[in-house]
Formats: sequence, C-alpha cells, structure tokens
Amino acid sequence: MRCDPDDNGGLFMGRRPGTAPVHYRAPPEPAGSLRQRIDGHLANATFAALTLVGVLCWGPIPLFCLWACAQVNYLTGSVTFGIIAAFVLLFALLFGALQTMHDIDRAWILLRRAAGHDQRKGVMDRVFAVTAAIGAATFVLWFVVIHGAGSSDFSGQQVLHTELPQVRNFTVPVR
Repeated sequence: MRCDPDDNGGLFMGRRPGTAPVHYRAPPEPAGSLRQRIDGHLANATFAALTLVGVLCWGPIPLFCLWACAQVNYLTGSVTFGIIAAFVLLFALLFGALQTMHDIDRAWILLRRAAGHDQRKGVMDRVFAVTAAIGAATFVLWFVVIHGAGSSDFSGQQVLHTELPQVRNFTVPVR
C-alpha cells in the first residue's frame, strides 16, 4: 500500500505530476566587477544576435525562399515544384530560426545571471513580437507608399499610354 501524499488515485485533485514551479538556485556569488562587466557585454552581444535572427524571419528568409522557388521553377520547368520547394524551405528555415532564437535566449538568461542579475525569464517572445511589428510596419510602408497598391498618381508609378496598332479586317484564305 502506498502512502505517498501525491498519490491521489488518479483523480488529479492536486497538482499534476511535472507541473511544479521551477525553482532556481540562489543568485551566484559575484565573481568580481570585471567578470560581471564582461558577462554583461556578452549578454548584450547575445541579445543583438537574438534580435538579428528575429529580423531574418521577416525579410531575408522569405526573400531567399522566393529566390529558391524561382530557381527550382527554372531548373524543372514546373511552377508546382517551385512552390512546394519554397514552402518546404520556408517551413524549415523559419522553424530553424525559432529554435536558434530559443537557444540564444537560454544562453542570454545564463549570461545575465552570471552578470549578477536575477534573470528568470527570457526575452525571445518580446523580441519576436517587436521584430514582427517592425516587419509589418515596413511592409505596409513599402506597399502603400513606395510601391503603391492603388492609384498611380499617389504612389509615383507612371502609366504609359500607348496606342495599340489598328487591326484591319482581313480574311484568311480558305484552301
């Protein structure tokens, strides 16, 4: 017979196994001001790398996938293969970038703790949200102001008015 207080007969009246709060150990002993400054600078560099990977998700990675789609289309002569290759590549690169951001975020937490800060949570979600907002704002600026989605007068697009050659009635000789 088990007398463990966590054994509740499968009714889950208490907390489910594995959902206990995470307990961090006490902040580490300060190593010295020089070491903490070095760790702080490394944490800042890691944060910059995290931001750079976040920015890659909203411009260079999708553009590279479009370029790869065009190359596959050119080499195979099939638009379908090009689109499939672009989606597979986009899926792999974006999720790879997210995994890289997660790893960099964990390293950032450790460096911040080593620099003497009581850092318990990462910043990956905030960095991703800010880069998404900047990417969306940049796209809207490009689409509405620079490229122009509508009026050719507002966007600076020039409309070339050329006349089509007059087609005269002609008959095809019947054999």
